[in-house]
Amino acid sequence: MNTLKVLFHVNESTRWQMVLVNITNFLNDVGQGSADIEVLANGEAVSVLGNRCLLAEDGGQKASCGIGNGSLLDQMKKLSEAGVNFVVCRNALKSHSIVEENLPDFITVVPAGITEIVRKQTQGYAYIKP
Repeated sequence: MNTLKVLFHVNESTRWQMVLVNITNFLNDVGQGSADIEVLANGEAVSVLGNRCLLAEDGGQKASCGIGNGSLLDQMKKLSEAGVNFVVCRNALKSHSIVEENLPDFITVVPAGITEIVRKQTQGYAYIKP
């Protein structure tokens, strides 16, 4: 079987939990290493990346965003370690005053989210927008 190519698009912060559950379910079904998966965040969805609960530790205690089991960042990092690529739109970061350099190392910044969607679709990626 050929490697599956999937692009998950999230542009609303309220959709993050659904996206991460969809990816986890997808990986459980097809198996790790059987798919190239990218998650593109743009628009308002990037606002969660500027949230203190994702980027900081408070008095040695890791804060939780209350999404699923652990923080959103923890879930994203775990999926990243399983081979999922997380990509965010630079334009959206700027519009939400999020400093690119403060993002976790596993997140890649692209100049424009819409262009990334088009590139991935021309490369044969299935487009999923939960």
